[in-house]
Parts: sequence; C-alpha cells; structure tokens
Amino acid sequence: MSRAPATTIPGEELLGSGAHAEHLASRRARARARNLAGYAFIAPWLIGFFGFTLLPMMASLYLAFTDYDILTTPRWVGLENFHRMFTQDRRYLQSVSVTLFYVAIAVPLRLAFALALAMLLNTQRRGMSVYRAAYYAPSIVAGSVAVALMWRQIFGREGVVNAVLALLGVAPVSWLGHPDFAIWTLIALAVWQFGSPMLIFLAGLRQIPAEVYEAASIDGAGPWGRFFRITLPLLSPVTFFNLVMQTITGFMVFTQAFIVTGGGPMDTTLFYALYLYRRAFESFQMGYASAMAWVLLLAVALCTALLFKTSGRWVFYEAKEGR
Repeated sequence: MSRAPATTIPGEELLGSGAHAEHLASRRARARARNLAGYAFIAPWLIGFFGFTLLPMMASLYLAFTDYDILTTPRWVGLENFHRMFTQDRRYLQSVSVTLFYVAIAVPLRLAFALALAMLLNTQRRGMSVYRAAYYAPSIVAGSVAVALMWRQIFGREGVVNAVLALLGVAPVSWLGHPDFAIWTLIALAVWQFGSPMLIFLAGLRQIPAEVYEAASIDGAGPWGRFFRITLPLLSPVTFFNLVMQTITGFMVFTQAFIVTGGGPMDTTLFYALYLYRRAFESFQMGYASAMAWVLLLAVALCTALLFKTSGRWVFYEAKEGR
C-alpha cells in the first residue's frame, strides 16, 4: 500500500534552510570567539617568541654575512667571516679546543657524581630530604656571579684551598694563574653543581621496581652486577636525557670563565661563549660574533643529533604492549 506524498506548507523549506544557516553562523561566531580567546592567552608568548627570539635570530643570520660594528651600516661580505674564523683566527681555534676539552671532561664527571649521590640518597631514612635539598642547593644558583666570585676566592692565592695545603706543608699553588690548573678549577665548579641531574637520576631510580633487585640477589648477583646489569640499563633513558642537556649546557658556559679566570692565563680558559662575547661587546665585531653564534648553534645541533643517532645502541626503553 503506497503512502500519500507528504504535504508541505509553502515557505517551510525556506524557513528550515534559513534556520540552519543561522545555526551554522552562530556556531562559527562561537568558534571565532573561542579562537580569539585562545590567541589572547598565548599572545604574550607569541610576542616574546617573535620579538625576542625569531626576529633576533633572523637578524643575526643576516649579520653573520656582514661587517658590522654597531655604529655604521652593515656591509655585506659574504663568507668572509667564516673563512677568517677557520683559517686566520688562532684564538677562535683555541676557544673551540678549550670548550671541547671542558665538555669532554666536565660533563661525564658531573653525571658520574650526580648518579653516585642519587644512589646514596635513594633511601627512606629519616632526614634524607634535608640532605637532598642541601646537595641540590648549589644548582639553584648555578651560573650566577655570586658563585663564580666565591669560587675565585676559594682557589685564590690566599684562598681556602691553599690554606688547607699550607696546613699539610704544601707550598701555595696559583690555581687560577697557572695554565695547567686554571681549567681544572672550572671543571671542579661544574662537577660541584650536579644537583639538577642528581634529582633527575633520583626520580629514575625510584621507577626501578625493588622486585628486580630482589630477584637478582636471589640469583647470586652482587652489588656491581646489579649496578651494571639492572641499574644502568633501566636508567639509560634518564642518563640519555641528562647527557643531552648537560652537553648543551657545557657548550654555552660563560659566567664561570668570565668571572673566575677571565679567559686566562694564556687563553687556557677562553671558552667559546666568552670569546664570542669579547668579539661582540669589546671589539664591536657584531658580524663576526653573529657568525660565531651560528657555528655554535650548528655544532650543538650536530652533537645532539649524534647522541640521538647512537642512543639506539645503549638506551633501552620499556617495550610497548602488543609488540
């Protein structure tokens, strides 16, 4: 039995389509209002990013190919800054050598001390939180002028270190004035400020199940066996994160050398960032300093990429379910 065709009131379709269009317009208006509210909230970050990060980086990239001394108009010189940097500037090559030596020594030592202290503090004994806060405290002021001044006084000619050596009958040592010792005072300062990676290691140690250690002990594994076969493999993602962050920080060290040694003696503590600062704000060679900054950026990016490339061989992540 066939149905009779539905009757429609004239103009009903027009009313329905008009209401639908009005509903869509209302939804679009509400979406635009939400978007505007979102952009308003992130506007301070956007202004800061474009005004203080992206635009200065683009300006620095342009200045890297110019001869610019702040007072005159930049003059385009092409790759001359980079050519002079790698072939004629002996102090530049010295700063690269000093920085690489510092990163190669200070970063592993800082991570080793941080891991050792994290394992010692990974207990539930009373008052352990006080010790954790005390060991972390130096990292709160890491890179500050106050810490650098304190370190200069400790290793000065009349400092605490020489006073202790005098009690032991050892002649005073010119820690900051001797080319063989100055760099090691800055490495010691870097190792002393191990609080940040220590806390990260401590958080990673808390994630390792105690049952794993108990099973290894039952199987006859000793302390060193548990450390190398359980702790280090399960802690490898945290170690990798700390290694990447501390390597980047090591390449950018500046305040310590600027305050403690001033880059001396004989440029043995002339770090890359310190030499860049001197070229820019003492010699007013802004174009040359910009070229140095971009080389540093590319070098850090390359080192980070190499770390990520090699991480597959020694970083072990928890297997995902179903794989």
